[in-house]
Formats: sequence, C-alpha cells, structure tokens
Amino acid sequence: MTPKNTVCLWFDKDAQEAARFYAATFPDSKVTAIHKAPGDFPGGKEGDVLTVEFTVFGIPCLGINGGPAFKQSEAFSFQIATDTQEETDRYWNAIVNHGGAESACGWCKDRWGLSWQVTPRTLTEALAAGGGQAKRAFASMMTMKKIDVAAIEAARAG
Repeated sequence: MTPKNTVCLWFDKDAQEAARFYAATFPDSKVTAIHKAPGDFPGGKEGDVLTVEFTVFGIPCLGINGGPAFKQSEAFSFQIATDTQEETDRYWNAIVNHGGAESACGWCKDRWGLSWQVTPRTLTEALAAGGGQAKRAFASMMTMKKIDVAAIEAARAG
C-alpha cells in the first residue's frame, strides 16, 4: 500500500546507492522498489534508474535521480534519537566515515549531501526540561560536533 505522505529526496544519479546504504545502516530501513525510466529524460536515458522507493527508520522515502540541478541542504534533515553513546557513535561514524562530513551540534552530512542530526535523548530531554538544566546542556552542545552523552549528562546535573 502506498503511503499518503512520502519524503521525496533529489539525487544526481545515485539514489539507489544511497537507499542501499540507508537500508544497510539503519534499523527498520529497506529498499522496497526500483523504477527505471520508460523514456529519455533531461538527467538520463530510457532504462536508467529513475526512482527508488525505500524506508529510513520506517519513514517512507522516494529517491529521484533528477540530475545535478538541485542539491541537498540543511533545510531538510533526518533526526535520529539515540539512547547511548555507543548508538550515537555507530550512526555518526557510519555517516561520516563513508564519505560524509561532520558539522556542529550533532549535525553531519552523508556522502550524498543529506543532513542528519544524531541526537541523544538526554540532550532532547534536557532542552525540554527548561531552566538551568536546558541552559547548561545547550551551552555544552554548542561546543561539540558529535554529541558527547556523558558531557551532556554532566551539564544537566550542573
């Protein structure tokens, strides 16, 4: 059954490779369909992979091989809520160490330019708590690239 809402992600010509990486990296993720172009189009030829249906953490996505006209930006990102430093490290390293790049405050980009926020729940909980706990956790986060769970917990505690 086709979901009513699907995230559509624009790729140059490697949507299938990206979808396979996401399926291999994240739980509840898989490639569900690959569709080839029925005719020539501005970014490719008949028979080229045109779209790829996949899920990332259960979120339905469609990757379109639309050519180089549009690039990914930080205006869209996947946010992954993690429970431990080990889980945070696993996802961060999978993204960054496979052609991606670190950014700040728990953000990184994969090799296709898609932005990811690898966010430990302890940080989200501290920010939601408000007050001094939020202020200290926020100040600590602002100094980080990958989030350090122990440092956030220490900041929360004061």
